[in-house]
Amino acid sequence: MSFTKLFLQAGRDEAVRRFHPWVFSRAIGRYEGNPEDGDVVEVFDRKGHYLATGHYHDGSIAIRIFSFGATAGGPVTPDVPYWTEKLRHIRTIRQAIVTGNTNCYRLVHGEGDGCTGLIVDMYNGVAVVQAHSIGMHRERQLIAEALKNVFGDELQAVYDKSADTLPDEYGATVINGYLYGRTIVPHPAQENGNTFLIDWITGQKTGFFLDQRDNRQLLAQYSHGKRVLNAFCYSGGFSIYALKAGAKLVHSVDVSQKAIDLTNQNVAANFGETDKHEAYAEDVMHYLKAHDHQYDVVVLDPPAFAKSLTARHRAVQGYKRLNAEGLRRVAKGGILFTFSCSQVVDRELFYNTIVAAAIEAGRQVRVLHHLSQPADHPVSLFHPEGGYLKGLVLWVD
Repeated sequence: MSFTKLFLQAGRDEAVRRFHPWVFSRAIGRYEGNPEDGDVVEVFDRKGHYLATGHYHDGSIAIRIFSFGATAGGPVTPDVPYWTEKLRHIRTIRQAIVTGNTNCYRLVHGEGDGCTGLIVDMYNGVAVVQAHSIGMHRERQLIAEALKNVFGDELQAVYDKSADTLPDEYGATVINGYLYGRTIVPHPAQENGNTFLIDWITGQKTGFFLDQRDNRQLLAQYSHGKRVLNAFCYSGGFSIYALKAGAKLVHSVDVSQKAIDLTNQNVAANFGETDKHEAYAEDVMHYLKAHDHQYDVVVLDPPAFAKSLTARHRAVQGYKRLNAEGLRRVAKGGILFTFSCSQVVDRELFYNTIVAAAIEAGRQVRVLHHLSQPADHPVSLFHPEGGYLKGLVLWVD
C-alpha cells in the first residue's frame, strides 16, 4: 500500500526527530500526492530520509504522528496486526500500573501512548473509543478488531463515542454506536473496590472521569469523621470515596439533575440507604454563595473553563471567583482540593490564580500536595501539552 509522501523544509525536521507528535503546516516543503483529511501520510526530511507516519489534516496541525521511524524501523501500514501489536504493548504497561480492585482505567491516552488523536477507556470489559482526529476515526474498525485480539474473551463490547470530539463538519456526519458486541448501561465497574455505574452513551466524556482515581484515593485519607462538600460532583466519585472512608456527612452538588441522579445511584450501589449523603442539583457558585455551611473538606473539580487561548483570561477570573467562594466555605483547619483541567491554564498560572483567590478570601493557606493525572494518563516527555490536569490540596486556617 502506498501513501502520500510529505517532505519537510530544511531545518524543520528536528521536532519530529525528537518525537514531537505534531507536524505544523508551515514545516512542510512539498507533497508527493494530494492527501485529504484523515489520510495516512509518510513524513520525510528534505533529503528523502523517512521520519514518521501519521494522519493528515488540512489545518495548522497538518500531521498527527502515530509511528516514528526511529522506533518502528521504517514505514508502517496501520492494519489490524499493527494496531494489535501497539495496543498489546500499551496494555502490558497498564497491567503494571493499574492494580488492586480496579477494572476501569484508561488504556490509550493519545500522544502519551503514541496514538495521537485516540482515547480508549476500559470499563469492566467494555472499551469506549473516542477519536479526536478524522484519521483515527477512520481507523476505528481496525482498532476494534485489534482490541478483540488483545483482550480475547474478556472484551464484551467496543463503543465508539467520537461524534462530539471530531472536527465539526466531519463530526456532524458521525453517529456514536457499538463497533463490537453490546451490553446494558449503566454498566458496573470497580475502582479501588468502589462500585460505579458507567453510562458511556449519555454520560459526559466516555462515561466517567478516570483521571481523578489517585486524587479520589488521597481524599479518602482526609475524610474520616469530616463534613465534605463535593462540588461539580458529576457521578459522585469523590463522594463515594469520602463516604467509604467514614465521612460524617457528604454534600454533592452539580448543576445537572442527571449527574445528581447518577450520584445517588452510585451511593445506593455502594451503601444502600444512608443519611450521611445529600445531593443538590444546583449551580455551584449559587450554592456556595447562598449557603453558609462550613465544611472540613471541600472539593472543587469544575469542567474546563477555557479550551482556547482566547478564553484563558476569562477562565482565570472564573477560577479565582470560584476558589475564593470555596475557601470561604472551608472551616478553620480544613482542607481544599481544587483542580483545573483546562490545558491552556498551565500549572504556574493555576497556582497564581489560587494565590489570588486566597488573598481575596482573606485566608491563610498551606500547600500540602501538588496533584496531577494518574499513570494511566501518561505524558510524553516530548509533548508536555498532554499534562492537562493540575490540582492542589490546601490546608486552610
